[in-house]
Amino acid sequence: MLRRFFSLRFFQNAVLRNTIFVLLLLVTAFGLGYLATRHHVQRDVTHNASNSLEPASVEVLKQLTGPVSITVYATEHDVRLGDIRKIIRDFLSLYQRYKADIKLVFIDPEKDAEKARAARIQLNGEMVIEYAGRSEHLTRINEQIVTSTLLRLAHTRDQTVMYLDGHGERKLDGIANFDLGTVFGAKLKQNGFRLNSLNLALAQEVPVNASVLVITQPQLDLMPGETDKLLRYVERGGNLLWLVDAEPLRGLERLAEKLDLLLPPGIVIDPDSGMNVSATWAIGATYPLHAITRNFNLITAYPSARPLIRNENTGWKHHVLVEAAARGWVSRKAPKGKPVFDKQHDIPGPVVIAMALERNINDREQRIVVVGNGAFLANSYAGNGGNVDLGVNMVNWLAGEEHLITLQPRATKDSNLLLSKAQINIISIGSLLGLPLLLAGVGILIWWKRRRA
Repeated sequence: MLRRFFSLRFFQNAVLRNTIFVLLLLVTAFGLGYLATRHHVQRDVTHNASNSLEPASVEVLKQLTGPVSITVYATEHDVRLGDIRKIIRDFLSLYQRYKADIKLVFIDPEKDAEKARAARIQLNGEMVIEYAGRSEHLTRINEQIVTSTLLRLAHTRDQTVMYLDGHGERKLDGIANFDLGTVFGAKLKQNGFRLNSLNLALAQEVPVNASVLVITQPQLDLMPGETDKLLRYVERGGNLLWLVDAEPLRGLERLAEKLDLLLPPGIVIDPDSGMNVSATWAIGATYPLHAITRNFNLITAYPSARPLIRNENTGWKHHVLVEAAARGWVSRKAPKGKPVFDKQHDIPGPVVIAMALERNINDREQRIVVVGNGAFLANSYAGNGGNVDLGVNMVNWLAGEEHLITLQPRATKDSNLLLSKAQINIISIGSLLGLPLLLAGVGILIWWKRRRA
């Protein structure tokens, strides 16, 4: 009876009921607020993850062990862009989500003109990013630019990549289709490497400040003295990227011997790659485990590649990087028409076309990468699949910057809705006829029911 009395009294007393409801609501709100301060949960539900950073950017942020300072010189209102500070703040908040010690400071270049002049600011909205005692200016803002800037600042030391020149080799800063500068070289510069040419007919030795030496296919024979300088560079532990095409070695035979490599003549034939390309294109799709190929899952293409064969030698550790043509072969001659396997002369696949070599020398680790193809990084072909990404990974590893080998960017998903002609007609008819008829029918039904009532 007592329980029933209080129960009835509770439901009949509106003041008591409302008071308890308000108290419960306040307790719930306080509890949710407390949990929100202790646990942060975010989820990007946009179709193409436009409110999240690429995995490559997140990986770069993980490599930054110290704080990052970003100073933005922007007015409170821009005539063309409006609230430019909000645009920049919202964008950089994506980075702060993954790295809490990114400090963002805004300075009005009109009110603090002295600071703007001292920082050599040229444009409204210009940013200065500082990390580990180094800084860079940015006048444009997007994920690729900001992440590349952080990647450059993350380099532990200044790195110089030199490339052999003077014999018709591909140039790392060249713009011809044959050269490597437009895509590959530009990417290396973007990532903080300095590029210099090296003519061994003029230089006494390969400079000691060369982090990596790149050798591409010479069109003229190297003089014996030039080859001697290359061998001395290898003997003292220099790091090397050798892109060797299916052509005569032109004085580099002794370098192949030094690296315990056999470079038989012929090109790789890959007729069953399934990529609808020439059979003389070797396709790399899966890669053995190595620091260079860590998390790398992009297809790479090698036009007219040559095979690499290693000699068994305890002096070097050989690691296969790219193997192709599992159902293909090595042909001594370029095929004319449809390629056909010749049992007497051709060598069946799979074929190794890229290899990493390591050894300990002079109390340090020496690293060398040999690729049986230089065209895959040429301006004409570097944009195919993950060619340039793999090339940059190779240079990062050779330069001892393997911590900067990042995950590859995901493909941007198409956010457009594509409709067939029939679907468009259905939507149009439904909007113009179906919806009005439906509303009219509902109105008639309501009128009919009311009339009967």
